[in-house]
Amino acid sequence: MSDALEPALVPELLVTDLDRSIAFWCGLCGFAISYSRPDERFAYIVLGSAHVMLEQVGVGRNWVTSPLQHPLGRGVNFQITVPDSGTLATVLDHAGVELFMQLETKWYRVGEEEAGVQQFLVQDPDGYLVRFQSSAGRRRLGR
Repeated sequence: MSDALEPALVPELLVTDLDRSIAFWCGLCGFAISYSRPDERFAYIVLGSAHVMLEQVGVGRNWVTSPLQHPLGRGVNFQITVPDSGTLATVLDHAGVELFMQLETKWYRVGEEEAGVQQFLVQDPDGYLVRFQSSAGRRRLGR
């Protein structure tokens, strides 16, 4: 990985079963394994400019500040931009994955404009909340 492509923030998610997490993140959601350390049950996954590290609990060096309870990652959601969130929501639906929030188009004020996103929320196998979104464009605020 070159320095120019390295993001400044990469979440590292502790997971209970790395294979199950890879099946979700890579098999269904479109991420690819950039590199892995199988002996440490670790994988670095990438989708466009979104980077995530997955590490299985109990293997390697886990930094745990309190007991882990499902759902993991309470109080945070990870927003990931994808080219077409509607298609991804359909893929997950056909795979029997329940969405936490159904696909919607939402407009958010940004200065003197509104930015539109098509988005949905889903929990990964360990309960981490992921918000996949794609742009619906921008529009001027109504006067």
